[in-house]
Amino acid sequence: MSAVQGFLQQLINGIQIGSVYALIAVGYTMVYGVLNFINFAHGDVYMVGAYIGFFAASLLLVHTPPIVQGGVSLWLSMLGCALLGVFIERLAYRPLRNGLSEKDAVPWALFWSLYAALFGSIVVRQRAPQLPAWALFITLTLAAFLILIPILRKLLSSISPFIKPAKGRLAALITAIGVSLLLENQGLAVFGADPRAYQIHGVSGETRIVLWKGSTPQNRLTLHISEGELLVLLAAVVLTILLVYLIHKTRLGRAIRAVSYDPDAAALMGVPTDRTIAITFLIGSALAGAAGFLNHLLTHLTFDTNVGIELGLKAFIAAVLGGIGNIEGAVLGALLMGMAETFTGGSVLSSFRDAVAFSILIIVLLFRPTGLLGKGYVEKV
Repeated sequence: MSAVQGFLQQLINGIQIGSVYALIAVGYTMVYGVLNFINFAHGDVYMVGAYIGFFAASLLLVHTPPIVQGGVSLWLSMLGCALLGVFIERLAYRPLRNGLSEKDAVPWALFWSLYAALFGSIVVRQRAPQLPAWALFITLTLAAFLILIPILRKLLSSISPFIKPAKGRLAALITAIGVSLLLENQGLAVFGADPRAYQIHGVSGETRIVLWKGSTPQNRLTLHISEGELLVLLAAVVLTILLVYLIHKTRLGRAIRAVSYDPDAAALMGVPTDRTIAITFLIGSALAGAAGFLNHLLTHLTFDTNVGIELGLKAFIAAVLGGIGNIEGAVLGALLMGMAETFTGGSVLSSFRDAVAFSILIIVLLFRPTGLLGKGYVEKV
Protein backbone atom coordinates (compact mmCIF):
# COMPACT_ATOMS: atom_id res chain seq x y z
CA MET A 1 0.00 0.00 0.00
CA SER A 2 1.41 3.39 -1.06
CA ALA A 3 1.59 6.37 1.26
CA VAL A 4 -1.19 8.17 -0.63
CA GLN A 5 -3.43 5.11 -0.55
CA GLY A 6 -2.78 4.59 3.16
CA PHE A 7 -3.55 8.24 3.88
CA LEU A 8 -6.83 8.17 1.97
CA GLN A 9 -7.83 4.86 3.55
CA GLN A 10 -7.31 6.22 7.06
CA LEU A 11 -9.15 9.40 6.07
CA ILE A 12 -12.23 7.43 5.00
CA ASN A 13 -12.08 5.32 8.16
CA GLY A 14 -11.83 8.46 10.29
CA ILE A 15 -14.80 10.09 8.57
CA GLN A 16 -16.88 6.95 9.08
CA ILE A 17 -16.07 6.81 12.82
CA GLY A 18 -16.48 10.55 13.15
CA SER A 19 -19.94 10.39 11.58
CA VAL A 20 -21.07 8.11 14.42
CA TYR A 21 -19.58 10.50 16.98
CA ALA A 22 -21.39 13.36 15.22
CA LEU A 23 -24.81 11.77 15.66
CA ILE A 24 -24.18 11.47 19.40
CA ALA A 25 -22.44 14.84 19.78
CA VAL A 26 -25.32 16.86 18.35
CA GLY A 27 -27.51 15.57 21.18
CA TYR A 28 -25.06 16.89 23.76
CA THR A 29 -24.74 20.24 22.02
CA MET A 30 -28.50 20.71 21.48
CA VAL A 31 -29.33 20.10 25.15
CA TYR A 32 -26.48 22.34 26.27
CA GLY A 33 -27.58 25.06 23.88
CA VAL A 34 -31.11 25.03 25.32
CA LEU A 35 -30.53 24.26 29.01
CA ASN A 36 -26.83 25.09 29.52
CA PHE A 37 -26.00 21.76 31.13
CA ILE A 38 -24.48 18.49 29.96
CA ASN A 39 -26.83 15.52 29.74
CA PHE A 40 -24.39 12.78 30.74
CA ALA A 41 -27.15 10.19 30.31
CA HIS A 42 -27.02 10.76 26.55
CA GLY A 43 -24.35 8.10 25.97
CA ASP A 44 -26.56 5.53 27.68
CA VAL A 45 -29.42 6.43 25.35
CA TYR A 46 -27.04 5.39 22.56
CA MET A 47 -26.62 2.05 24.36
CA VAL A 48 -30.39 1.55 24.55
CA GLY A 49 -30.64 2.29 20.82
CA ALA A 50 -28.11 -0.45 20.08
CA TYR A 51 -30.10 -2.98 22.13
CA ILE A 52 -33.43 -1.98 20.57
CA GLY A 53 -31.94 -2.43 17.11
CA PHE A 54 -30.39 -5.76 18.15
CA PHE A 55 -33.61 -7.30 19.44
CA ALA A 56 -35.67 -5.86 16.58
CA ALA A 57 -33.33 -7.23 13.92
CA SER A 58 -32.45 -10.57 15.53
CA LEU A 59 -35.89 -11.50 16.89
CA LEU A 60 -38.77 -9.53 15.39
CA LEU A 61 -37.49 -9.06 11.84
CA VAL A 62 -35.00 -11.89 11.43
CA HIS A 63 -36.89 -13.50 8.53
CA THR A 64 -37.64 -10.29 6.62
CA PRO A 65 -35.72 -8.93 3.60
CA PRO A 66 -32.56 -6.94 4.45
CA ILE A 67 -34.03 -3.56 3.49
CA VAL A 68 -37.07 -4.16 5.71
CA GLN A 69 -34.98 -5.58 8.54
CA GLY A 70 -32.57 -2.65 8.50
CA GLY A 71 -35.08 0.12 7.84
CA VAL A 72 -37.64 -0.94 10.44
CA SER A 73 -34.95 -1.71 13.05
CA LEU A 74 -33.44 1.75 12.51
CA TRP A 75 -36.86 3.36 12.85
CA LEU A 76 -37.61 1.40 16.05
CA SER A 77 -34.23 2.37 17.55
CA MET A 78 -34.86 6.04 16.82
CA LEU A 79 -38.46 5.89 18.06
CA GLY A 80 -37.60 4.03 21.27
CA CYS A 81 -34.74 6.36 22.13
CA ALA A 82 -36.81 9.44 21.25
CA LEU A 83 -39.50 8.36 23.71
CA LEU A 84 -36.83 7.53 26.29
CA GLY A 85 -35.28 11.00 25.91
CA VAL A 86 -38.65 12.72 26.36
CA PHE A 87 -39.39 10.52 29.39
CA ILE A 88 -36.02 11.35 30.99
CA GLU A 89 -36.60 15.08 30.47
CA ARG A 90 -40.11 14.90 31.90
CA LEU A 91 -39.18 12.68 34.83
CA ALA A 92 -35.85 14.11 35.98
CA TYR A 93 -35.04 17.49 34.44
CA ARG A 94 -38.30 19.41 34.19
CA PRO A 95 -39.06 19.20 37.95
CA LEU A 96 -35.63 20.78 38.55
CA ARG A 97 -36.60 23.79 36.41
CA ASN A 98 -40.22 24.23 37.46
CA GLY A 99 -40.54 22.47 40.80
CA LEU A 100 -42.86 19.58 41.60
CA SER A 101 -46.57 19.68 40.78
CA GLU A 102 -49.49 17.32 40.31
CA LYS A 103 -48.56 16.95 36.63
CA ASP A 104 -45.38 15.14 37.66
CA ALA A 105 -47.51 12.30 39.00
CA VAL A 106 -47.89 10.84 35.50
CA PRO A 107 -44.19 10.23 34.68
CA TRP A 108 -43.40 9.15 38.22
CA ALA A 109 -46.34 6.73 38.29
CA LEU A 110 -45.16 5.26 34.98
CA PHE A 111 -41.61 4.96 36.32
CA TRP A 112 -42.59 3.07 39.46
CA SER A 113 -45.22 0.98 37.69
CA LEU A 114 -42.50 -0.35 35.36
CA TYR A 115 -40.50 -1.44 38.39
CA ALA A 116 -43.57 -3.00 40.01
CA ALA A 117 -44.40 -4.88 36.82
CA LEU A 118 -40.80 -6.07 36.41
CA PHE A 119 -40.62 -7.62 39.87
CA GLY A 120 -44.27 -8.68 39.88
CA SER A 121 -43.95 -10.58 36.60
CA ILE A 122 -40.98 -12.50 38.00
CA VAL A 123 -43.01 -13.60 41.02
CA VAL A 124 -46.10 -14.48 38.99
CA ARG A 125 -44.18 -16.45 36.36
CA GLN A 126 -42.57 -18.56 39.07
CA ARG A 127 -46.05 -19.81 39.96
CA ALA A 128 -47.60 -19.69 36.50
CA PRO A 129 -44.82 -20.07 33.89
CA GLN A 130 -47.35 -20.71 31.11
CA LEU A 131 -48.44 -17.05 31.09
CA PRO A 132 -46.92 -14.98 28.22
CA ALA A 133 -44.21 -12.69 29.55
CA TRP A 134 -44.98 -9.55 27.54
CA ALA A 135 -48.73 -9.72 28.11
CA LEU A 136 -48.16 -10.20 31.84
CA PHE A 137 -45.71 -7.29 32.00
CA ILE A 138 -48.05 -4.91 30.18
CA THR A 139 -51.01 -5.93 32.34
CA LEU A 140 -49.11 -5.43 35.59
CA THR A 141 -47.72 -2.09 34.37
CA LEU A 142 -51.20 -0.79 33.57
CA ALA A 143 -52.63 -1.99 36.87
CA ALA A 144 -49.79 -0.45 38.91
CA PHE A 145 -50.07 2.80 36.94
CA LEU A 146 -53.79 3.16 37.66
CA ILE A 147 -53.20 2.49 41.35
CA LEU A 148 -50.25 4.88 41.70
CA ILE A 149 -51.72 7.87 39.81
CA PRO A 150 -54.19 9.05 42.52
CA ILE A 151 -51.71 8.31 45.31
CA LEU A 152 -48.89 10.33 43.75
CA ARG A 153 -51.17 13.20 42.78
CA LYS A 154 -52.31 13.60 46.34
CA LEU A 155 -48.77 13.26 47.66
CA LEU A 156 -47.27 15.78 45.23
CA SER A 157 -50.04 18.30 45.77
CA SER A 158 -49.30 18.26 49.50
CA ILE A 159 -45.50 18.56 49.29
CA SER A 160 -45.08 20.70 46.16
CA PRO A 161 -45.52 24.05 48.01
CA PHE A 162 -42.47 23.22 50.12
CA ILE A 163 -40.16 22.20 47.22
CA LYS A 164 -38.63 24.99 45.17
CA PRO A 165 -37.07 24.67 41.70
CA ALA A 166 -33.36 23.79 41.67
CA LYS A 167 -32.12 25.76 38.66
CA GLY A 168 -28.43 25.53 39.47
CA ARG A 169 -26.16 23.67 37.06
CA LEU A 170 -24.77 21.45 39.82
CA ALA A 171 -28.19 19.96 40.60
CA ALA A 172 -28.80 19.22 36.90
CA LEU A 173 -25.33 17.71 36.55
CA ILE A 174 -25.80 15.38 39.52
CA THR A 175 -29.24 14.39 38.23
CA ALA A 176 -27.79 13.59 34.79
CA ILE A 177 -25.11 11.39 36.34
CA GLY A 178 -27.78 9.63 38.40
CA VAL A 179 -29.91 8.97 35.32
CA SER A 180 -26.84 7.64 33.52
CA LEU A 181 -26.07 5.19 36.32
CA LEU A 182 -29.72 4.16 36.45
CA LEU A 183 -29.79 3.34 32.73
CA GLU A 184 -26.51 1.44 32.91
CA ASN A 185 -27.53 -0.70 35.86
CA GLN A 186 -31.05 -1.33 34.60
CA GLY A 187 -29.61 -2.25 31.23
CA LEU A 188 -27.33 -4.72 32.97
CA ALA A 189 -30.26 -6.22 34.87
CA VAL A 190 -32.52 -6.50 31.80
CA PHE A 191 -30.07 -7.25 28.97
CA GLY A 192 -27.35 -9.08 30.91
CA ALA A 193 -23.59 -8.60 30.91
CA ASP A 194 -22.73 -10.72 27.86
CA PRO A 195 -21.55 -8.74 24.82
CA ARG A 196 -23.91 -8.78 21.86
CA ALA A 197 -23.18 -8.76 18.15
CA TYR A 198 -25.41 -9.01 15.12
CA GLN A 199 -25.30 -7.80 11.53
CA ILE A 200 -28.16 -7.08 9.19
CA HIS A 201 -28.34 -9.75 6.49
CA GLY A 202 -27.01 -8.69 3.11
CA VAL A 203 -24.60 -5.94 4.20
CA SER A 204 -21.53 -8.05 4.92
CA GLY A 205 -18.54 -8.15 2.60
CA GLU A 206 -16.32 -5.40 1.29
CA THR A 207 -16.70 -2.63 -1.27
CA ARG A 208 -13.76 -1.43 -3.32
CA ILE A 209 -13.49 2.12 -4.60
CA VAL A 210 -10.98 2.52 -7.46
CA LEU A 211 -9.81 6.15 -7.56
CA TRP A 212 -7.09 5.72 -10.16
CA LYS A 213 -6.84 2.84 -12.58
CA GLY A 214 -3.23 2.38 -13.68
CA SER A 215 -1.79 0.08 -16.27
CA THR A 216 -0.81 -2.51 -13.65
CA PRO A 217 -2.40 -3.60 -10.37
CA GLN A 218 0.48 -1.95 -8.50
CA ASN A 219 -0.41 1.42 -10.02
CA ARG A 220 -4.08 1.28 -9.07
CA LEU A 221 -5.27 3.43 -6.19
CA THR A 222 -7.95 1.36 -4.44
CA LEU A 223 -9.72 2.07 -1.17
CA HIS A 224 -11.56 -0.54 0.88
CA ILE A 225 -14.72 0.09 2.88
CA SER A 226 -17.27 -2.47 3.95
CA GLU A 227 -20.86 -2.18 2.82
CA GLY A 228 -21.95 -1.65 6.41
CA GLU A 229 -19.47 1.19 6.96
CA LEU A 230 -20.57 2.83 3.73
CA LEU A 231 -24.22 2.66 4.80
CA VAL A 232 -23.31 4.10 8.21
CA LEU A 233 -21.57 7.03 6.55
CA LEU A 234 -24.40 7.72 4.12
CA ALA A 235 -27.09 7.46 6.82
CA ALA A 236 -25.16 9.75 9.17
CA VAL A 237 -24.71 12.36 6.43
CA VAL A 238 -28.42 12.29 5.55
CA LEU A 239 -29.54 12.55 9.18
CA THR A 240 -27.12 15.39 9.89
CA ILE A 241 -28.28 17.35 6.83
CA LEU A 242 -31.92 16.89 7.87
CA LEU A 243 -31.10 18.11 11.38
CA VAL A 244 -29.29 21.22 10.12
CA TYR A 245 -32.23 21.98 7.82
CA LEU A 246 -34.68 21.49 10.70
CA ILE A 247 -32.79 23.84 13.01
CA HIS A 248 -32.14 26.63 10.50
CA LYS A 249 -35.08 26.49 8.08
CA THR A 250 -38.20 25.48 10.02
CA ARG A 251 -40.48 27.08 12.56
CA LEU A 252 -39.56 24.44 15.13
CA GLY A 253 -35.89 25.22 14.58
CA ARG A 254 -36.54 28.93 15.16
CA ALA A 255 -38.30 28.06 18.41
CA ILE A 256 -35.37 25.93 19.55
CA ARG A 257 -32.90 28.71 18.70
CA ALA A 258 -35.09 31.26 20.49
CA VAL A 259 -35.22 29.18 23.68
CA SER A 260 -31.48 28.62 23.42
CA TYR A 261 -30.82 32.36 23.15
CA ASP A 262 -33.20 33.57 25.89
CA PRO A 263 -35.85 31.20 27.31
CA ASP A 264 -37.64 33.91 29.28
CA ALA A 265 -37.96 36.22 26.29
CA ALA A 266 -39.04 33.28 24.10
CA ALA A 267 -41.79 32.43 26.60
CA LEU A 268 -43.01 36.05 26.55
CA MET A 269 -43.20 35.85 22.75
CA GLY A 270 -45.45 32.79 22.97
CA VAL A 271 -42.91 30.00 22.47
CA PRO A 272 -43.87 26.94 24.58
CA THR A 273 -40.51 26.48 26.28
CA ASP A 274 -41.23 23.19 28.04
CA ARG A 275 -42.54 21.62 24.85
CA THR A 276 -39.60 22.96 22.85
CA ILE A 277 -37.13 21.55 25.38
CA ALA A 278 -38.89 18.17 25.25
CA ILE A 279 -38.67 18.18 21.44
CA THR A 280 -34.97 18.99 21.72
CA PHE A 281 -34.47 15.89 23.87
CA LEU A 282 -36.59 13.90 21.43
CA ILE A 283 -34.48 14.86 18.42
CA GLY A 284 -31.12 14.40 20.15
CA SER A 285 -32.11 11.04 21.63
CA ALA A 286 -33.46 9.80 18.28
CA LEU A 287 -30.11 10.58 16.64
CA ALA A 288 -28.28 8.77 19.46
CA GLY A 289 -30.52 5.74 18.89
CA ALA A 290 -29.75 5.87 15.18
CA ALA A 291 -26.04 5.97 15.98
CA GLY A 292 -26.38 2.93 18.25
CA PHE A 293 -28.12 0.95 15.52
CA LEU A 294 -25.84 2.06 12.68
CA ASN A 295 -22.58 1.53 14.53
CA HIS A 296 -23.35 -1.99 15.75
CA LEU A 297 -26.01 -3.57 13.53
CA LEU A 298 -24.34 -2.68 10.23
CA THR A 299 -20.69 -3.19 11.14
CA HIS A 300 -20.95 -6.19 13.52
CA LEU A 301 -19.19 -4.35 16.37
CA THR A 302 -19.81 -5.98 19.74
CA PHE A 303 -21.46 -3.96 22.50
CA ASP A 304 -22.65 -4.30 26.07
CA THR A 305 -24.38 -2.08 28.64
CA ASN A 306 -21.21 -0.03 29.19
CA VAL A 307 -20.70 0.86 25.53
CA GLY A 308 -22.29 4.26 26.00
CA ILE A 309 -19.69 5.37 28.54
CA GLU A 310 -16.68 5.50 26.22
CA LEU A 311 -18.50 6.58 23.07
CA GLY A 312 -20.58 9.11 24.99
CA LEU A 313 -17.44 10.62 26.50
CA LYS A 314 -15.74 10.86 23.09
CA ALA A 315 -18.84 12.44 21.55
CA PHE A 316 -18.98 14.95 24.41
CA ILE A 317 -15.33 15.80 23.84
CA ALA A 318 -16.10 16.23 20.14
CA ALA A 319 -18.94 18.64 20.97
CA VAL A 320 -16.65 20.69 23.22
CA LEU A 321 -13.89 20.61 20.62
CA GLY A 322 -16.15 22.01 17.92
CA GLY A 323 -17.89 24.48 20.20
CA ILE A 324 -20.52 23.29 22.64
CA GLY A 325 -23.96 24.59 21.68
CA ASN A 326 -23.08 24.76 17.97
CA ILE A 327 -24.40 21.91 15.79
CA GLU A 328 -21.97 22.50 12.94
CA GLY A 329 -19.16 22.67 15.49
CA ALA A 330 -20.22 19.33 16.99
CA VAL A 331 -20.07 17.71 13.55
CA LEU A 332 -16.66 19.25 12.84
CA GLY A 333 -15.29 18.20 16.22
CA ALA A 334 -16.61 14.67 15.73
CA LEU A 335 -14.94 14.33 12.34
CA LEU A 336 -11.64 15.64 13.75
CA MET A 337 -11.89 13.17 16.65
CA GLY A 338 -12.54 10.27 14.27
CA MET A 339 -9.65 11.16 11.99
CA ALA A 340 -7.29 11.72 14.93
CA GLU A 341 -8.15 8.25 16.24
CA THR A 342 -7.70 6.43 12.94
CA PHE A 343 -4.45 8.17 11.95
CA THR A 344 -3.01 7.54 15.40
CA GLY A 345 -4.24 3.93 15.41
CA GLY A 346 -2.55 3.30 12.07
CA SER A 347 0.82 4.61 13.21
CA VAL A 348 3.49 3.52 15.64
CA LEU A 349 1.57 5.43 18.35
CA SER A 350 -1.45 3.12 18.12
CA SER A 351 -1.39 2.42 21.86
CA PHE A 352 -1.85 6.18 22.46
CA ARG A 353 -4.91 6.40 20.24
CA ASP A 354 -7.27 7.88 22.84
CA ALA A 355 -4.56 9.97 24.49
CA VAL A 356 -3.69 11.76 21.24
CA ALA A 357 -7.32 12.53 20.50
CA PHE A 358 -7.86 14.05 23.95
CA SER A 359 -4.54 15.89 23.75
CA ILE A 360 -5.81 17.67 20.64
CA LEU A 361 -8.80 18.83 22.68
CA ILE A 362 -6.57 20.24 25.40
CA ILE A 363 -4.38 22.06 22.88
CA VAL A 364 -7.37 23.58 21.08
CA LEU A 365 -9.05 24.69 24.29
CA LEU A 366 -5.85 26.32 25.53
CA PHE A 367 -5.92 28.69 22.56
CA ARG A 368 -9.69 28.79 21.96
CA PRO A 369 -11.67 27.90 25.11
CA THR A 370 -15.03 28.15 23.35
CA GLY A 371 -14.07 25.54 20.75
CA LEU A 372 -13.37 25.82 17.06
CA LEU A 373 -16.74 27.28 16.04
CA GLY A 374 -17.93 28.47 19.44
CA LYS A 375 -18.60 32.15 20.05
CA GLY A 376 -17.14 34.01 22.97
CA TYR A 377 -19.39 35.86 25.39
CA VAL A 378 -19.06 38.43 28.14
CA GLU A 379 -20.23 37.25 31.54
CA LYS A 380 -21.76 39.96 33.68
CA VAL A 381 -20.77 40.03 37.34
